[in-house]
Amino acid sequence: MGEPGTPDTGVQGGSDREREFTRHRRLLFGVAYDMLGSVHDAEDCVQETWISWDRRDRSDIAEPRAYLVRSVTNTALNRLRSARARRETYVGPWLPEPVATAPDAAEEVERADEVSYAMLVVLERLGPVERAVFVLREVFGLPYAEIGAAVGREEPAVRQIAHRARAHVRESRPRFTADEAERRRLTERFLAAAAVGDVDALKDMLAEDAQLVTDGGGRVRAALNPIHGAAKCARFLAALGPKYPGAAAEEVEVNGGPAVVMRMPDGHVVGLFVAEISQGRFTNILVQRNPDKLRAFALDGGRDGNAEGAGEGGA
Repeated sequence: MGEPGTPDTGVQGGSDREREFTRHRRLLFGVAYDMLGSVHDAEDCVQETWISWDRRDRSDIAEPRAYLVRSVTNTALNRLRSARARRETYVGPWLPEPVATAPDAAEEVERADEVSYAMLVVLERLGPVERAVFVLREVFGLPYAEIGAAVGREEPAVRQIAHRARAHVRESRPRFTADEAERRRLTERFLAAAAVGDVDALKDMLAEDAQLVTDGGGRVRAALNPIHGAAKCARFLAALGPKYPGAAAEEVEVNGGPAVVMRMPDGHVVGLFVAEISQGRFTNILVQRNPDKLRAFALDGGRDGNAEGAGEGGA
């Protein structure tokens, strides 16, 4: 399908309908991705929206952007509802698919208003319509009336949904993260301790109520439940690190924030780590290990990692 957010339009040349769609494509991908947390599903939503737009008689469409946002939102809502049903049988915790936002990333996903990876996890706790309203209002700043048309609600109801969604997000908002220099220093120490299985050193760098969430999708070794508490998190990480001798850490930017990719010499990605830091300690560690969600970070020739074996007991 090409780069994220790029519809396979099949249209040669620059027709008016394609130019109009392309003008809003980045917005459409952003809405779908922030609602679904999946690049693949967001691309499919954009593609479906393009097909609908290309086939429709547009003579009665006064505001193409509003129509396209409404269309992609409805498509994403349908996918989100079915995705939630599928996730009930997902092996272990589900984490979003990270998107690279480094300077050489695809233009469609380089957004100044990018929702952080940790915030995407928070948005998973919202209902489908709540999430759509929050994304459209808080991330993209759309008017309540336009959001109402997109989700099929009257404007007063949308305002109430937005208020409720903001309250839920505030309750679970990621904690303060250290400045760049401190974050890098702590991360280097943390990864070094994990590599050699130093439980005590890891525990000293974790908040007492630290949480570790790993997504292996049943494909690779991961905790089957979130792990809570410094001691349990430290023991899990100390057991996992030495299994990958020679793994190298690479700092990357995902979803507009810092992350670390651990990669073996053959290019195989061991995992992607996103961490929150408060008062000099790690409070929340998100580890994406599902190879299906890490393909964008694998080097040419890297294995997809599905031979590692799946699952480890969580806390």
